[in-house]
Amino acid sequence: MGSRDSRLLVKSGDSGQAGTLVDISSAQAGWEHLNMRVTRLHAGMMLEGDTGTREEAHVILGGQCRIETSHATYGRVGRRAHVFDGMPWALFMSPGTKYQIIALTDQVEIAACMVEATEFFPERLVTPDDVKIELRGGENASRQINGILPPGFPCQRIVAVEVYAPSGNWSSYPPHKHDVHRVDASGALIEADLEEFYFYKFDRPEGYAYQRLYTDDRSLDELVLAGHHDTVLIPKGYHPVVTAHGYTSYYLNFLAGSAQSLANTDDPAYAHIKDTWRVKDPRLPIVSHEMEG
Repeated sequence: MGSRDSRLLVKSGDSGQAGTLVDISSAQAGWEHLNMRVTRLHAGMMLEGDTGTREEAHVILGGQCRIETSHATYGRVGRRAHVFDGMPWALFMSPGTKYQIIALTDQVEIAACMVEATEFFPERLVTPDDVKIELRGGENASRQINGILPPGFPCQRIVAVEVYAPSGNWSSYPPHKHDVHRVDASGALIEADLEEFYFYKFDRPEGYAYQRLYTDDRSLDELVLAGHHDTVLIPKGYHPVVTAHGYTSYYLNFLAGSAQSLANTDDPAYAHIKDTWRVKDPRLPIVSHEMEG
């Protein structure tokens, strides 16, 4: 049975009201890089901050807002009402940036990733036109990946993608891991050592997913039951997911570690599954550039 009490599962405590849904520090997670916060604002409310010594990525999960920073003002950021309504907007900020986010509509939700950084990269607004859609996997392991801050994005460490899986589908499958930094004989990166958050949403709030987390030596081997607005911490090991039948799942991945990369290694026991895939799930994509969001 999936655990609701795992140390790797963080419940949001969402009451449906404005405020902080999730706030996880790297110290709380027990790792080096990743910090995360999800905030809900109603129209007229403001979120203020200072990146300090960190680089930050703020993903607009839903609603519209105005963002003022030390460097620029962005008048209307966000179009989708929620994550199943369209493509994402986001703002990347480097260290030493003060900002204000002012909600222009109700139910503005902002997911922020904060990582200590020693390099400066220009501030950048990411619009839906900047976000590439990738349909990955096959059969009932098909899923949609939206690259918000993908590998190669001009920042020091952060990677941010959002993933959609139709009803009953598997994701992050075959199981893969990214917990050691490895290069091949030519020096090319074949696996990065990455910390990762999974922040879940479902098209209806009673939806859920099961996520297994395990290592080759089974020093970690857990099955976690993730619900609406839950966060799962991935410190190491393989981490496949399956979505409950009847519900479409969404999760936002924030990652950071030894490289600004998604280089990973499949579990060799399951890698052969890729050879059996013939078609993508026709229900994909779940959201697209043609939608209002």
